[in-house]
Amino acid sequence: MFNPMKTAAGARARGNDGIFGYFTVKRLFALVLLLCMLCAASLADSLVTNGGVSLDTASLPYCTEDASAPKVYFFSEITPEALVKAYKASGVGLSGKVGVKMSTGESTRSNYLRPELIADLVHLVNGTIVECNTAYGGSRSSTAMHRQQAKDNGLLEVAELDILDEEGSMELPVEGGVRINTDYVGSHFANYDSFLVLTHFKGHAMAGFGGAIKNISIGFGSSMGKVWIHSGGTRKSGSVWGEQDPFLEAMADAAKGVNDARSGSIVYISVLNRLSVDCDCDGFPAEPDMHDIGILASADPLAIDQAAIDLVYAVPDSGSLISRIERLNGLHTLDAGEQNGLGSRYYSLVIPDD
Repeated sequence: MFNPMKTAAGARARGNDGIFGYFTVKRLFALVLLLCMLCAASLADSLVTNGGVSLDTASLPYCTEDASAPKVYFFSEITPEALVKAYKASGVGLSGKVGVKMSTGESTRSNYLRPELIADLVHLVNGTIVECNTAYGGSRSSTAMHRQQAKDNGLLEVAELDILDEEGSMELPVEGGVRINTDYVGSHFANYDSFLVLTHFKGHAMAGFGGAIKNISIGFGSSMGKVWIHSGGTRKSGSVWGEQDPFLEAMADAAKGVNDARSGSIVYISVLNRLSVDCDCDGFPAEPDMHDIGILASADPLAIDQAAIDLVYAVPDSGSLISRIERLNGLHTLDAGEQNGLGSRYYSLVIPDD
């Protein structure tokens, strides 16, 4: 077996000729390492979705070859192993106390990410599943009910569950907000050093679509914080219904507050399966009428949502979901995220090799 250290030692013992050989070996060794790194992950010219659709990445409007753009990693397989690969590909090592932010699902019929899919990754990061109570009633409007629903959905067999707003809210500042300059999240947010944001990408009856941005804005919002966002920052109690564009802008702003609060310590992974027009907060969601797409991973919440949107628009059977997104002006959330500095809509798409 080739041993560069042994070769270098021999070269030093042979004098000047050996020194020349030694440095030649060092250069060759460095070149081999560089080639291995380049082969491990490459910018994608094309991809095949989980549903078998071949796509040219040039057809994805915000996909770029600009090396400075944030990377979004794509995996067509939707398996526990692929989730682990997606996390490792992100290049962000989560440390300290890790919260796994995901939807716990309104009912056993909801399209939340199933325990058997997420368990390996949650265990890998030694994570605690974190969520907040809802502001609209339902099966997760109180901590006791929420825990019971999470148990019914099999999530307590994966990890402990922390209802972040069980003891109230805390404020996060929002720098450069379009609509709000303060976000209200569950007070237990402060107990976590880093977060794995596991998102089931899908439609949504109020936001048009639910991706990473919604997961960290509405999802981290306390019951009070949810009303604050839905109302566009005009009230902290009462109905969750408000004007549409202010709601979408406040959602992007709240995401900015969360992302800034744990900058560099969040990994975003989005699973594009069971692509219903309805959210996991719907106990009776419409059955998906399009094929699964795959898994995305990134350190940029705006980039990963834009990549998911680009893929949804690119596949041929996404008409129902696109209609839901556009009827509710859902893409305005991405506009607001770009405006407030949440991240970049442009991204480079990477398909890591096995």
